[in-house]
Amino acid sequence: MDISFSAEHERFRDDVRGFLNEALTPELKEAASFCPGIFLDYEHNMAWHKVLYEKGWIAPAWPQEYGGTGWDLMQRYIWTTETSLANAPSTAPMGLGMCGPMLIGHGTPEQKDYFLPRILSGEDYWCQGYSEPTSGSDLASLKLKAETDGDHLVLNGSKIWTTHAHYANRMFILVRTADTGKPQEGITFLLLDMDTPGITVDPIVFASGTHEVNQVFFDDVRVPKVNIVGEENQGWTVAKYLLEFERGGGGAARFHTGLKRLRALAEATNNSGERLVDDLSFAGKLTETGVKIEAIQFTEFRIMAAISRGGSPGPESSIMKNLSADMGQYLTELTVEALGFYASPHQPEAREVGQNVPPVGPPGGVTGFPRYFNLRASSIAGGTNEVQKNIVAKLVLGL
Repeated sequence: MDISFSAEHERFRDDVRGFLNEALTPELKEAASFCPGIFLDYEHNMAWHKVLYEKGWIAPAWPQEYGGTGWDLMQRYIWTTETSLANAPSTAPMGLGMCGPMLIGHGTPEQKDYFLPRILSGEDYWCQGYSEPTSGSDLASLKLKAETDGDHLVLNGSKIWTTHAHYANRMFILVRTADTGKPQEGITFLLLDMDTPGITVDPIVFASGTHEVNQVFFDDVRVPKVNIVGEENQGWTVAKYLLEFERGGGGAARFHTGLKRLRALAEATNNSGERLVDDLSFAGKLTETGVKIEAIQFTEFRIMAAISRGGSPGPESSIMKNLSADMGQYLTELTVEALGFYASPHQPEAREVGQNVPPVGPPGGVTGFPRYFNLRASSIAGGTNEVQKNIVAKLVLGL
């Protein structure tokens, strides 16, 4: 694979850097630096979304015919890298990264015409209704019941770990429409309005003190059948296609930036006049981490190349999901180790944008423990690491 940059791509890199220098306000940079996990707070997420939408760069990976940029593989890689290096906020992945590509692949013309422009503009903010209290990694065992009543489905049950459901006005959801046959059969993929009567959103607060996820209850919720994506009882195929995008990666540049911040912490002199980077054991961990991130980068290149040729990420996306989850967690572990006692103070007020509360310890350390706690879930969310390894063994390695 040739990953060198042409003169045209170098000009594109300059354009991206120029745009980021102008568009990234100090407030947006501060919000990104205080983000405890994957999801930025809603206010600053939408502020950055609007900037990118007005520029025409809100959907780098979408086909141009659907409002995307039409960028090639290298342009998307440059964009991801430069936004990470510039400490730009991330955009919410549920609509742009999952629901949008799913609709492009499986939606009806009417669904595409209605929903895709609203995802691009930010008018619709999506959440994902997959996991249930007794159905997480074994998604085929889901039980939320959807019974036919004329041209509607009536939903009863609940979903859990639903990220940003308290902000979302739309949900894509898997429901049980039949109980016969294999567990994967009888599942239907639906799009619904979160303002529909009968929906209740209850918060779940993390150990870090952040509120990202929720449990969502459905009590006789009526959803029109025109909101079914694909065929009734055939939602498993749509769900698998969407999960390939959820698990597809995009994290190598983010990990490089995280390692750079970690090195800065390790190179700082502590109160005893010592530097953690001079400890051979910790220095070895930094070097090993850098090598692993390079391996993730090239795995990511292979998956992105498949997408650029018109394919979907495929089961190989499970490899990226595992690698990314492990690396994200490991970086937070090393960060807590580098912070030492300064990782312990609970100081949520120092992570609020514009509050100017002086942190206890290094400025970059206020998100140390919050990120550590937040990313504990990454080896479970989107399918547990163990399940992903089974997928790789069966569908990639043929074992």
